[in-house]
This record gives sequence, structure tokens and C-alpha cells, in this order.
Amino acid sequence: MNTDHPSTPEQFLSLIREQQRGRLKIYLGFAAGVGKTYEMLQEGQRLRRRGVDVTIGIVETHGRAETITQLADLEQIPRRKIEYHGVVLEEMDLDAILKRAPEVVLVDELAHTNAPGSRNAKRFQDVEELLLAGINVISTLNIQHLESLYDIVERATSVKVKERVPDYVLAMADQLINVDLSAEDLRERLLAGKIYPAERIDRALDNFFTQVNLTQLRELALEEIAHRLDRRRTGSQNGGHAVSSARVMVCLSSRGPNAEHLLRKGGRLADRLSAPWYAVYIQTPNEELTKIEAAVQRQISNTLALVQQLGGVPMTFKGSDVVDAISTFVREYGITHIVLGRSRRPWFRQWFGMSVLDRILARVPETDVLVAGSLL
Repeated sequence: MNTDHPSTPEQFLSLIREQQRGRLKIYLGFAAGVGKTYEMLQEGQRLRRRGVDVTIGIVETHGRAETITQLADLEQIPRRKIEYHGVVLEEMDLDAILKRAPEVVLVDELAHTNAPGSRNAKRFQDVEELLLAGINVISTLNIQHLESLYDIVERATSVKVKERVPDYVLAMADQLINVDLSAEDLRERLLAGKIYPAERIDRALDNFFTQVNLTQLRELALEEIAHRLDRRRTGSQNGGHAVSSARVMVCLSSRGPNAEHLLRKGGRLADRLSAPWYAVYIQTPNEELTKIEAAVQRQISNTLALVQQLGGVPMTFKGSDVVDAISTFVREYGITHIVLGRSRRPWFRQWFGMSVLDRILARVPETDVLVAGSLL
């Protein structure tokens, strides 16, 4: 018996499940038309020629001739039809793919929202089921659909991206391929009618497809790819795990401004530090659930749900005083970085004692404190 590496039955079961899990490959781009779907289909063709059992789960060609040519000889799983308010919608047939059980399935547009009546609300959740069933998935995603980048993308492009995927989805990809194209070349493709039909070109050029927007999104995609590759390289050098002594705490309250912005800021900080992070709802006697409105309670619940999508740990920490609770949590959990929202404290209150920020800095001087500005 080998006793050099003792483990629990749960750890062994985890290893078995990891081995059985399908692999995920994502073609990542920064805008429609850079060639993500085309590259994915080309890989599908290469795999088919090598004898791999590969099928198309769902692909959106958007009528692009170059993309349509790559569909040839690839088996396509028929789409599932869903009637909604008198309109027939077509979605990927998850059950049919699971029954067919191909070795590799191509699933376009990872951030897609499924039609009402689907088993899962989002396509990335369908992909998770496929991976758990041992089916390998190749998919596509644009950088602006990443949850933690929502505020950054809105500030840079003035576009509110409605369809988003949790950061953990990108993190669980076994391979990330950057599909890159210069902003100038992409605009030329648009002008040539290779992305949208003629009636949409002028509007696209004046809105989302401006030189400034495309350049900023491209930089975000390149930065994200570089960061992910660096994390994996560091992890491989340390036995598969990135080593960090950092711990991040995001402080929340029921009355804090723009909690979602705060969480995205904290989540990206923790990601860059390769650190675990905690979103802590500080519950003072005035914040007891019996003393706040039902709408505020729902907002708190939604906020804590977003924490999990961003890869954090939602927690409630009680204390009679906000600063006491924060400093206690910092000591107990070894927090190295605190993220706070900017206070709306009236100017005249500065005459009456220290602010919460001043008191925190005094109580935990060894901890770095980041004050995130409100976007309101």
C-alpha cells in the first residue's frame, strides 16, 4: 500500500470527477466579426478529418458567407423549438446532445440567454452540464460579456452589456484562444458587408464600432488573455496552484451605493492577486432584517448571489459597530486588502469626529484599503 500521499475518500472522488469532466476551449474576441465562430468551425473541421466524433450543438452564422462555408460535412444537432407568446424560438437542444454524446461539441455564443421555458436560463449553464457529462466543448465569447468588466466596458464605450457570464466560466476553460484583429481591419470588414447587412453598417460605425471603442475593447481582451496565461504559468510552477498570501474583503451594507460596482472591483483585484475574497455584509443592530424594507432585503440577496458568480464568498458578519466588525473580520480571516465604497457622509459631519474610513485605517494600519468611487 502506498501511504506517501494520504487522502480522504472525498478527495479521491473529486479526482475521479475531474478526470471524467469534459474539457472546455474558448475562442475569445473583442467584437462581432473578428472571426471567433469561423475559427471554431475550422477547428471542428480539422478534428473531423482526424477521426474525432465532433458535432455542432449550435452555431450562429449571422448570414456571413465565409462562416457558412465552414459548416460543410459537420454534423448538426437539430435545434429545439420553443413557442413563446406566439413566436417560435430556436435553441440548442441540450438533451439531444447529451443523448448523442459526441466526443466534441461546438457551442457558439457562450453568453447567450436561453428562451423562456428552457431548462437553464443561460447557455453557459448548458455547457456546464455538457462538461459534467464528459463531453468536450469548444465555444466562443466576446470580452465585454465578462461580468467583472461590466462597469469598465460601460465607462469606456457607453454601452450597457445585458448578456454576461460569471468570471468563473472563463477561469474553468482549459484553453483560451485570442482571436485578434486590428480595429482598422475590423471596420474595413464591416464596410465590406462581411459582418452586418448594408442597412446596419452606418449605425454600427457611428455607435459600437467606433475606432475608440474597438481599440479599448481589444486592449481589454489582450490584457485578460495575458493575465490568464500568466496565472496558469505561475500555477504550473507551483504544482498547479497559484501561491498568494493575499486575502481580499469587500465591505457591504444595505445602504451602500452601487454594490455591484464594488463587487466587480473587489473581484478583479482578488483575481489579479490570485487571492480568495470575501464579500461581507456588515450587519449592525440597525441592519437587522426585521428593521429594513423587503425591497432592500431582496437587493441584499441579489448582491450576495452576484458574489458567487464573481468567484467570491458571500458572508454576513454581525457587530454592534461597523468598524469593530470590519477589524474583527480582518484579524480572524487574515485580510490584506479591504475594498470600501465611497461614503456619502455630509460635509458638515466632518466637524464631528473621525469618519468610518479614518477609524478603519487607525484600527488596521497594516491592511491596504481601496476606496472605490461610485458610478452613480
